[in-house]
Amino acid sequence: MKANEIRDLSANELERRLDELKTELFNLRFQLATGQLDNPMNIKRVRKDIARVKTIIRERELNINVQ
Repeated sequence: MKANEIRDLSANELERRLDELKTELFNLRFQLATGQLDNPMNIKRVRKDIARVKTIIRERELNINVQ
């Protein structure tokens, strides 16, 4: 998910998306521990998406307009 796509979401949608990503990360880590994970790069992708969402939320808290 790109940062521009994330910026188009509302505050409620951002919170919902963050919860979904955290759940997905939990499931991926569980699969990794049990040896069922096919692609370990998915963990990296989800972690970066979580960071992007948190960054956008923080920018809005500080009223930073990043183009």
